[in-house]
Amino acid sequence: MAIDKKQVEEIVRAVGGKENIEAATHCVTRLRFALYDESKVDTESLEQNDLVKGQFSSQGQFQVVIGPGLVDKVYDEMIQITGGERASKDDVKAVAGKKQNPIQRAIKTLSDIFIPILPAIITAGLLLGINNILTGPGIFFDGKSLVDVYPAWKDLASIINTIASTAFTFLPALIGWSAVTRFGGSPLLGIVLGLILVHPDLLSAYGYANAVNEGTVPTWNLFGWHIEKIGYQGQVLPVLVSAYLLAKLEIFLNKRVHDSIKLLVVAPVTLLITGFLAFTIIGPVTFAIANGITSGLIYIYDSYAALGGLIYGGLYALLVITGMHHTFLAVDVQLIGSQGGTFLWPMLALSNIAQGSAALAMMLVLREKKMRGLAATSSVSAFLGVTEPAIFGVNIRYRYPFIFGMVGSAIGGVLLTMNNVQATSIGVGGVPGFLSIFPNKWGVFFIGMAIVLVVPFVLTVLFGRAKLRKEDRNADQATVASGQTSTVKSASSTTTTNAVAEPRTRSTAQVADEPVNTLEIMAPLTGKAVPLEQVPDPAFAEKQMGEGVAIEPSGNQVVAPFDAQVAHVIKSKHAVILEHASGLQILIHVGINTVSLKGEGFNMHVETGEKVRAGQTLLEFDRKVIEAAGYPLITPIIIPDGQDMVDRVEVTTGDVTSNQNGVLKVHLKG
Repeated sequence: MAIDKKQVEEIVRAVGGKENIEAATHCVTRLRFALYDESKVDTESLEQNDLVKGQFSSQGQFQVVIGPGLVDKVYDEMIQITGGERASKDDVKAVAGKKQNPIQRAIKTLSDIFIPILPAIITAGLLLGINNILTGPGIFFDGKSLVDVYPAWKDLASIINTIASTAFTFLPALIGWSAVTRFGGSPLLGIVLGLILVHPDLLSAYGYANAVNEGTVPTWNLFGWHIEKIGYQGQVLPVLVSAYLLAKLEIFLNKRVHDSIKLLVVAPVTLLITGFLAFTIIGPVTFAIANGITSGLIYIYDSYAALGGLIYGGLYALLVITGMHHTFLAVDVQLIGSQGGTFLWPMLALSNIAQGSAALAMMLVLREKKMRGLAATSSVSAFLGVTEPAIFGVNIRYRYPFIFGMVGSAIGGVLLTMNNVQATSIGVGGVPGFLSIFPNKWGVFFIGMAIVLVVPFVLTVLFGRAKLRKEDRNADQATVASGQTSTVKSASSTTTTNAVAEPRTRSTAQVADEPVNTLEIMAPLTGKAVPLEQVPDPAFAEKQMGEGVAIEPSGNQVVAPFDAQVAHVIKSKHAVILEHASGLQILIHVGINTVSLKGEGFNMHVETGEKVRAGQTLLEFDRKVIEAAGYPLITPIIIPDGQDMVDRVEVTTGDVTSNQNGVLKVHLKG
């Protein structure tokens, strides 16, 4: 497809001109800019540009969605226009990172550490919820638990509890692995460091308080220096600081020790020095700091419960936008480890539901069919704990549903804190969140859930419809004043209306007898097909590049969904574009942000221009490598916008097997 140079020039002007571009690169779908000043961006100009499918800012990068097969041409033209140098994704990422202040960098570091281990913690939380149901008194029987009434279930509950509590018991090992990896050290040494801090020979941190009261805390005597011989189960700060030291020490030694003796020197010296300092200085100091932070939070919670619930419950959604919500994962884990429960996480669960409820209400407010569909599916995602599609795709766009979501969440937060509702673990932050709540507080939590379902929904519908009525009255008055109406034209019909047409949105009026051919696209992966709105990336979730579906893969292989020619293989091997004999192109994009892996973990089996048969292997990927890097595996399958032969696309979701189940049905014109 030919590129209009003027449109590319308009993109450059819209981002503030070439003098505002510090670095620029592109991935398979979008231009990525590190700008000197994002306030100079002209978003309205970008929205009116036919090349641009969407725009957003994330982690210091301003991203302009162009679409697959076109973005590289736009980038090449842009480089010629600006005279700038080509940059890699790491270059832009590094430049963007420098623009973040120390607090933002610290938040990003915590996010990078905790996100990879979140699946293990959430799984543990869900299993602990099941254990709570079995062992919690008063849930099914007055004053007794299920295992009290039916003792045969007792050992089953015990096994579930053992499996569930393992992630928390050995939490330092999980944090050690992720933190040392983040700081550039050896992941294996990080695991060993974490296990050292919870060695069975040490007094468990859970029994430390009783041992202090009884005067039985064991100690090491290092030539008269008495050091408490305690472990750090459930602690966050000791292993975080120790992991940083270990990684930097390992890097230092690797640069200076000869290769012939590295195996004998680097790891042993690194672990010995780090372990010694962890037990003698780092552990005791950070343990005291962590306990001080915990005591301070508990004091605020006990003394100003309603205010704390109002602020945290109301503003949590704002934390999600800034990314600061990841910081509180460490606080939740610390509270659970030291106090046996967290009062912050229940408010998180209600905040997610509140944003989902506000997004769902927009179904009754919005007129555009595509946005109503986005509102519906993103609300379901929020109810299940993933709020980004609802927040970024719907609520922030219209502002008032986001605000009403925060209002409902604030009211729910006050209710929870006033009634001392706590969670035994971190689980799914939505409707299933009740499983992590102490069973004796389920009643209050359900009332809070009802509040965050009803309040944002009702307020959003009432305000939204009032806003629409006002806009209609203004439009009618403007029409009467001008004495004319506007005309909206589609390719096949002309309709007179007093509404303004959405840009690049196809008119619903079609010629009834227009011939249509149908192409059924089979699933290229085995797994579970879900709506695009559940993809944690606004470019896909908001369908800025086109219609499609996403698959949560259960395997590691991508196959051709039909006989095709390989139109383009992405250099980093994580995505491929296929072209059907009809001319229809599809994009298969494995994972989110996996371009950053630079091909690591991917094995491409085809080349650009190659003919492939349905069912033929296109690429394979290493799930462990991608998951260890912290990137979601969810794989969008997109019908890129701008293909004139496409009339409409139907999506099928549910469990699928590669090349056996259809996930997309594309109706072609003519």
